[in-house]
Amino acid sequence: MKLNQLLERLKYEVVQGSDEIQVTTLVNDSRKIESGSVFVCISGAVVDGHEFISDVAGKGAIAVIVEKEVEAPKDVTVIRVPDTRYALALMSASYFGYPAEKMKIIGITGTKGKTTTTYMIKSILEEVGHKVGLIGTIETIIGDEKIPAANTTPESYTIHQYFAKMAEAGCDSVVMEVSSQGLMLHRTAGILFDIGIFTNLGRDHIGPNEHKDFEDYKRCKGLLFQQCRQGIANVDDVYFEDVFSGATCETETFGFSEKADLRAVDTHLVSRPGYLGIAYHVTGLMDFDVEIDIPGKFSVYNSLTAIAVCRHFQVPAEKIQEALGAAKVKGRIEMIRVSDDFTLMIDYAHNAMSLESLLTTLKEYNPTRLVCLFGCGGNRSKERRYEMGEVSGRLADLTIITSDNPRFEEPQDIINDIKVGIEPTEGKYVEICDRKEAIRYAIEHGLPGDVIVLAGKGHEDYQEIKGVKYPMDERVLIQEILSGH
Repeated sequence: MKLNQLLERLKYEVVQGSDEIQVTTLVNDSRKIESGSVFVCISGAVVDGHEFISDVAGKGAIAVIVEKEVEAPKDVTVIRVPDTRYALALMSASYFGYPAEKMKIIGITGTKGKTTTTYMIKSILEEVGHKVGLIGTIETIIGDEKIPAANTTPESYTIHQYFAKMAEAGCDSVVMEVSSQGLMLHRTAGILFDIGIFTNLGRDHIGPNEHKDFEDYKRCKGLLFQQCRQGIANVDDVYFEDVFSGATCETETFGFSEKADLRAVDTHLVSRPGYLGIAYHVTGLMDFDVEIDIPGKFSVYNSLTAIAVCRHFQVPAEKIQEALGAAKVKGRIEMIRVSDDFTLMIDYAHNAMSLESLLTTLKEYNPTRLVCLFGCGGNRSKERRYEMGEVSGRLADLTIITSDNPRFEEPQDIINDIKVGIEPTEGKYVEICDRKEAIRYAIEHGLPGDVIVLAGKGHEDYQEIKGVKYPMDERVLIQEILSGH
């Protein structure tokens, strides 16, 4: 492949050498250089690729893409672009043969609800015969292959590599989570999304390695709606108009508000032993009844989003109803049947905001007791421990404090920090350091009408202790406990 083919959608300057040369591979990790590679120099938070030019030249790179002035050996072509991250995205698309243009691409951005909504959309579209790839926080799914995720939105090269595999596997559409970080770092640059979705916005991800302030966070969310054909938005969110202020796409809305194009009315909670759900009627652009076995008001928003998307694929109402009834997301209010007397679920809530939202939702079902089992990760902020302790102490009838991923800290030290937050609330608690024993205690002490939530691990199937990840899946622990082990 000629270098100028990879650069065909970019503005660039040939500083040294020629853009007519043949290149073998496109690389942005200096450890992956081969003879004939073109190396894209990314200025990262920790490492700057511009510092590796003589190193990659020594390994066989024949061209480098830069955004700064550099010195390079005379036999290496140097191409300068305004932004190398943006260049990597468009060069990756070309390198893999523009696979995004062969499928319908659906992108979802927002603080909460992205993961659940992607699985709901996948489930409904597959119900009517579409083959759907998925890229998200938990995993990437290509046919039967599941690849665990490192970031919510992978690096642009990886995205196009996945798209190419999906197209080859016969996928006609892809649903993906698009983080504000991914938008800010141009990981999705150059992709024209068929549908872009905005779920909601909360004050999260503000900090030194993320967004400098809330305005920047909002601005980055809005970028998706300058690169999609159809925007679908939660009209009830207070930041909807801000996020869509620069939108260039067609826009339609969903929510509870009278203004929504797709509206939920007559919402009511559904509860029986081992089952919590919510039901409502959708009106406006579509008209039918919905029931889902994922509790809470936010489940209405997630399912409305999925309905809005599937309407654009002409999915009939009865197929949407069936698929929503069966949609499951690993580790997101995932109900595990252990008893006819009480309800047990696993959820990924691992900070104060998500735990408060979860426990508040579950309290609406008026359980006999709301029991919350959780721990906190080691080598992370102590504030999070105090806050989660306070939330559980205030909202749960019983808190079971246990271990999460202690990493390089002592589990008991983390538990002691959680207790600092819980004690002023005067909430009842027990502490059981071993997570399996804590789960055993929760199950053996469950009362009729209880709702028990195992929070913090969600989809994770490991426990990280002193730098080693040990297998630990709560579903497996529950089955072992039920079978007497």
